[in-house]
Amino acid sequence: MEPWLIWTVAGFILITLEMVSGTFYMLVIGVGAFAGALAAYAGGGPIAQALGASAVALLGTGAVYAWHKAKRKAESPTENMLDVGQSVVLETWSDSNQGMARVRYRGTTWDARVNAVPKPDPGATLYIIGQEGSTLLVAPR
Repeated sequence: MEPWLIWTVAGFILITLEMVSGTFYMLVIGVGAFAGALAAYAGGGPIAQALGASAVALLGTGAVYAWHKAKRKAESPTENMLDVGQSVVLETWSDSNQGMARVRYRGTTWDARVNAVPKPDPGATLYIIGQEGSTLLVAPR
């Protein structure tokens, strides 16, 4: 089989796999395979084909990574968080000076940072306003 045809088939397989993952990484690697096919069709040797495919794939992967990173920075902490506005019950203070407490939410106990002055008493109902990692950010209504 001709090398340019192998590269082309590999490119189509990678782009088809991208349809399943949805991250765009396989897409740019597939485009890199097409660059290898173009180098093979132009008469380049195996080294030229591999360098062409690798260069396009690496540049594309870097661009996709930068795009994902910029997209993550643009999102606010509460974006795509379905828990915002849900009520929690303050169980105990773990560090009242730092505003850290344990709250009851969804049938279990969570760490929470309470944004309230004065500090509410245990048993008070608070509401989720955001999240930092696995720590809920809560405040009175």
